[in-house]
Amino acid sequence: MHRILSSATAWPLYGVERSRALEQQALARSAPHALMRRAAQAVFRLGRALYPHARRIWVACGPGNNGGDGLLAAAAWHALHASHGIEVTITWHGNPERLPADARFAWETAQAAGVRFADAPPAHFDLAVDALLGVGSQPRPLSAEHPMGRWLARLQGTKAPVLCVDLPSGLDADTGHWPHDCPALPQGPRHTLSLLTLKPGLFSASGRDAAGDIWLDDLGTTPYPGGGLAPDAWLNPPCQRTAAQRQQQHSGHKGLHGDVLVLGGQDVAVNGQGMTGAALLAARASLHSGAGRVYVGLLGATAGTSSLTVDVLYPELMLRDATTLAQSELVQHATTVCGCGGGEAVQHVLAPLLAHSPRLVLDADALNMVARHGAWQQMLQQRRSRHQHTILTPHPLEAARLLDTTSATVQRDRLQAARTLAERYQCLVALKGSGTVLAAPSHTARINPSGNALLGTAGTGDVLAGMVGAHWSLLHAQDNIPPCAERAEAQAWHALQQAVYQHGRLADQWPVGQALRAGALAAAITPP
Repeated sequence: MHRILSSATAWPLYGVERSRALEQQALARSAPHALMRRAAQAVFRLGRALYPHARRIWVACGPGNNGGDGLLAAAAWHALHASHGIEVTITWHGNPERLPADARFAWETAQAAGVRFADAPPAHFDLAVDALLGVGSQPRPLSAEHPMGRWLARLQGTKAPVLCVDLPSGLDADTGHWPHDCPALPQGPRHTLSLLTLKPGLFSASGRDAAGDIWLDDLGTTPYPGGGLAPDAWLNPPCQRTAAQRQQQHSGHKGLHGDVLVLGGQDVAVNGQGMTGAALLAARASLHSGAGRVYVGLLGATAGTSSLTVDVLYPELMLRDATTLAQSELVQHATTVCGCGGGEAVQHVLAPLLAHSPRLVLDADALNMVARHGAWQQMLQQRRSRHQHTILTPHPLEAARLLDTTSATVQRDRLQAARTLAERYQCLVALKGSGTVLAAPSHTARINPSGNALLGTAGTGDVLAGMVGAHWSLLHAQDNIPPCAERAEAQAWHALQQAVYQHGRLADQWPVGQALRAGALAAAITPP
C-alpha cells in the first residue's frame, strides 16, 4: 500500500475505461470474489492503521461493487466486536435481488456475520467509510431527498475522519468534477484508498479537496500497471535538485546559464493602467531560478519615456526598450517570456516573437491577444514545424478563449482541454489550477500534484512564467549535444515539469498562517 502524495514516483493514472479493462483482466485471473475480498481487506487494514482506536464505525454502502467492498470491510471490523469492543453500523441502499454477483456475496456475508444494518447513520462515530459510489457509477448529483444523498452530505459535513473506497462518492474519476450540492471540501480528515489503479480525477479540479490524502493498493496485481495498457496520464514527479553541482564548477560563466527576455508590464502611460509589476515578478523569478542574464522590455512606453529605467531592488535586471528588444538578434538565441501584464500593448511585439523566437513562453495577455487574432493563431500553429517551440501557461478563462468555449467547460474536463490546446496549437501547455495539467503533442499528459489555494493571489502566475523561462533557458544552455527537433521539445517538456512542480511545492512549504505574496514567492525560489 502506498501513500501517493508523499511519494517521489511518477505514478501512471488510468481513467474509467482503462481501469475497468484492468479490473476485468484481474478478475479473469482470480477466484470468485477474491478481488473484492482483497479490496475489503485493504480498506480494513488502512482504516485500522490510520485510526487504531476507533470503536464506533459507520460504513455507508451503495448498491454496487463499491458498496460490496464496504460491506466486507464492515464484516471484518465487526469480527473485532468481542475482542476490541468495536461497534459497526452499516447504512445500505439497494435491492439484494438486483445486485451483481460480488456485491450479492458481500451483502450475504455481512448479513450472516450479524453486522448491524440501519436506515440512518449513528449519532456519533469515530470513523466513517464512504463506499456509496465508485468508478462503476456514472457521476451524478445525489439529491437531499435520496438516502444516499443525505448520507453523502453527512460524510462531507462530519468532523470525524472519513475513508473513501476507491473514490469520494460521485467524484468523476476521469475529470475530478464534483456534481453535488454539498461542498467537495470535507469538514474533517479525509483519506481515499484508490484500488487497483490511480484515477486522474483524484488529482484534478475538485479531486484533491474531496480526496484528501490519497493511497493506492494494487490488490496484488503484478506488475503495476498491468495488462500492457498505456496510462491516460502520469502524475508529475518532483524534480531532482542539482544546485550544488553548479557551485562545484569553476569554469562556468553567465553565458552558460541562459538568457531570458521578459516582454510585458504595460506602462502606465498607455491608458492609465500600469502593469509593470507583472513583468518584474516574472523577471525576478527567472533570476532566482538561476538564469544567467535577464532582460526586461516594458511595453507601451515610447523610447526614453518609460516610467521605470531600473529595478532598484533587483538592479541585475537589464531594462531595454521593448520594441527594439523584440526585433533584436537576442530574440533568436534567448528564451522569451511574453505577456505578463502585457495589456493591449503586447500586440506590438507578438508578430516578431512568433516569427523568430526559438523558445517562447506565452502567458496572460499574450494568450488573450492570440485568441483574438486568427493570423497569430496560424503563426503559433506553424512554429513547431519550423523547430520553434512554445509553452502556453493559461488559466481556465484564457484556455477557454483559445478554445472558443467557456471556462466552465474547460473546468469540467481539464485533462481533455489541455490535450486539445496542445494539439490545436502544436504547443506545450500548462493549464493552471488545482492539479495543473501538462500536455504536449508528442507526450502523455501529466497532472501536477503540488500546490494549494495560497497560489490564488495576484502575480503568482507571472512568477511561474518566469520560472518556466529560466528552467528552459538553463537546460538549453547546458546541453552540449547538437540540437534536434525531438531533443529541443524534450528540453521544453522537462523544464515545464520541473518549474510547475517547484512552483507548487513552494506553496506547500509556505509557513502556516503567513499570506503568500507573489514577490516573496519569487524570492523563495532556489535554482535547479
